[in-house]
Amino acid sequence: MPLEIQLSEIVTEAERFGILNPLLAHNLAKGGDDAHETFALLLRDPDSNEVIGGLYGKVSYRWLLIDLVSVPESMRGQGIGERLMHMAEEVAKQKHCIGIWLETFSFQAPGFYQKLGYSEFGRLADYPPGHTRFYYQKRLC
Repeated sequence: MPLEIQLSEIVTEAERFGILNPLLAHNLAKGGDDAHETFALLLRDPDSNEVIGGLYGKVSYRWLLIDLVSVPESMRGQGIGERLMHMAEEVAKQKHCIGIWLETFSFQAPGFYQKLGYSEFGRLADYPPGHTRFYYQKRLC
């Protein structure tokens, strides 16, 4: 029977794992165990204790990925983003990371990351249309 390739626009978690599991096995065989760890630096409202921003990342293959950074509009320009980034760098150093990498859009904060010593290693034009997605890294060793 010939192999069937089927388009699915509603993918179940089991179907996703059917794609992911052989890839994870291959990555483990070739790259070793990535033993990824996630972490967050939470900004909490002092009155309600509600999380109102912060930084979320993960360490994998001795690189720290900064996945999310968010500072409320009313709190920007006070050095909070810079503090979050420095704290993430400390986490990376404690975990013996080679470096840190992240993605950002042209309408977000590429200049902010450049100011902190991150260098561009890639870009995707027109994502979203009319804008650019940037990829930055900062080597620690």
